[in-house]
Amino acid sequence: MTKCVKTAELFDCTTPYLQELFDTSEYPWQMLPKIKELCRALLAAGLEGFTEIAEGVLVGEGVSIHPSAVIVGPAIIGPGTEIRPGAYLRGNVITGKNCVIGNSTELKNCILLEKVQAPHYNYVGDSILGNFSHMGAGSICSNLKSDGTNIVIRGDRDYETGLRKIGGILGDHADVGCSCVLNPGTVIGKNTSVYPLNALRGVFPAGCIVKSMDNVVKRV
Repeated sequence: MTKCVKTAELFDCTTPYLQELFDTSEYPWQMLPKIKELCRALLAAGLEGFTEIAEGVLVGEGVSIHPSAVIVGPAIIGPGTEIRPGAYLRGNVITGKNCVIGNSTELKNCILLEKVQAPHYNYVGDSILGNFSHMGAGSICSNLKSDGTNIVIRGDRDYETGLRKIGGILGDHADVGCSCVLNPGTVIGKNTSVYPLNALRGVFPAGCIVKSMDNVVKRV
């Protein structure tokens, strides 16, 4: 089973204000250092149908934000997105449309494409979540190694990223079960599901079921 790591293999980006970034990044982790700059550029230029509701916070039509949520700019929140009680957006966050950022979920320096769900007690830092991807309750994207060294993506070969912080990379329609830990630089392929209570590291192929680190089966 091929362990896909290229941007085009993991995502079909149709969000207009993200397409150029995705089209020009061969690997998804290359986008992470560019999120802040893109946020600022979008804020400066404005987006049709979006409103700046606070300094550095640009939201699309139909966005629902609970009063207890905290959003620190820069942040671009796509149309129809729901931000639930106690959510904390720590800056450099961009979402597509119709996402769910749930209770006590924390986001930082990340991109969520369309209809992404991080609905319950999730941490998503320095991560890219593809269309229709889902984080089960309590699952987190760990983004920093204990020794603080640069992260290497370990797929069919090793990819030196040059970055100290990379969380999880979830392809379109990836589904991570409850209380999972995606260790720094973990890549989950398109249409792959992960059983609950797993601690994962590395690259997992598309169209699979991940029962454990050592038990990955092709979806039938």
